[in-house]
Amino acid sequence: MTAQVDRTAGAAGAAGAAAAAEAAGAGRASRAPGTVRRRVLVGAAALLMLTGGATIAHGAADGTDGAPAPDGGGHAAHSTGTGAGTGTGTGSGEAGPVGGASRSGGFWMRADGVFSPPGSFVPSDALTYDTALVPAAARIEITQYADRTSHRVGTRLRGLVPNRAYGMHVHTSPCAADPASAGPHYQHRASATADPVNEVWLDFRTDRNGVGEAEARHEWGFRDGGARSVIVHDAQGGAGKRVACFTVPFSS
Repeated sequence: MTAQVDRTAGAAGAAGAAAAAEAAGAGRASRAPGTVRRRVLVGAAALLMLTGGATIAHGAADGTDGAPAPDGGGHAAHSTGTGAGTGTGTGSGEAGPVGGASRSGGFWMRADGVFSPPGSFVPSDALTYDTALVPAAARIEITQYADRTSHRVGTRLRGLVPNRAYGMHVHTSPCAADPASAGPHYQHRASATADPVNEVWLDFRTDRNGVGEAEARHEWGFRDGGARSVIVHDAQGGAGKRVACFTVPFSS
């Protein structure tokens, strides 16, 4: 009799355990779609954050909205530097120029380009005439900032020959297949001589990673439509072979 009771109790316990397991499985099944939906929503949110986080520049030019801002320095005619060597790419293609008005009464502009030889399948505003010195796919960025008292033009290039000196000046005409099409140096006042006080010189030297930077500052700005491009030269100073060109929508 006792043995029969034990067997009955054991059967009842097994049945109860089976029922509990089935209920737990049903609960997991009922929760699974919600869990999947939550994971999909989290993944979509992460993707949105990644794709929406790569903005260029916008807003005012006084340092509050990502635009170039004055650093409080003097108005030296010419200063140069080298890049940090890390690079901050904006993608595989060119980004259109961006810019805006400054709350302090000035303006700013930034344009970037990817060099390619003239006549390439994909047209570019940045042309290389010597791919040994300015390889195809090298990048250039030009910034311009102006306020009531100063005018500043800066450049940053990546993908060039490491540890090499280059010359660069602002020129009067857009780039074309013929390097001479960019015209002469832009000059504040017409002069027979070339110098960094009357012109915008952006000579630079690349670092070991092929990155170079330069900045020129003046108390004067460009005439309307007078500055249309920058030319990269194979040597620093007032002249040199034209090895690359970038058409830039400079503001006056």
